[in-house]
Amino acid sequence: MTRLQWTIAIALAALLGAGWTWLSRAPEGLDDIASPVAGRPAPDFALQATDGQSYALSDLRGQVVVVNFWATWCPPCRAEMPALQEVYDAWRDGGLIILAVDQDDWSDDTAERVRSFGEEFDLTFPLLLDTTYEVGRRYRITAMPTTLFIDRRGVIRDVIFGGPMSRALIEGKIQPLLEAR
Repeated sequence: MTRLQWTIAIALAALLGAGWTWLSRAPEGLDDIASPVAGRPAPDFALQATDGQSYALSDLRGQVVVVNFWATWCPPCRAEMPALQEVYDAWRDGGLIILAVDQDDWSDDTAERVRSFGEEFDLTFPLLLDTTYEVGRRYRITAMPTTLFIDRRGVIRDVIFGGPMSRALIEGKIQPLLEAR
């Protein structure tokens, strides 16, 4: 490699290391929370949806919750949204709720972009706005999409990093949780 290529490689490694350090830090006072792990209680959060309604994870105990961290610019996120909607339509009356937590770069038009995204895909589950990235950092989200499957007691039962997920995969994760009482 030439000197310029080495310099670029070292600079990129330094930037990636700095980004990883920032992403892996929990917000102030939340250092005890690790990456999402199956078998652990899901850390609580409260966020507002694009329709103005607030959702707190702790208020959803008794339901099976799918928390999907995504962004409008993420191709796998876009690709799996129809499957998430199909599953939501089929299972919401059985106790399923899907919370889609947006991780877009925040600017003045982000809420409108997320609303438009929901309209484009005819999404009827809540699209939550993580305007400060607090929830994404709290859950140490480093890949999008990242999807958590949470049981009726608020315990993470599975985590899928990446996507797109198919309807069959999602249903395979939620059906045992919905059947358990």
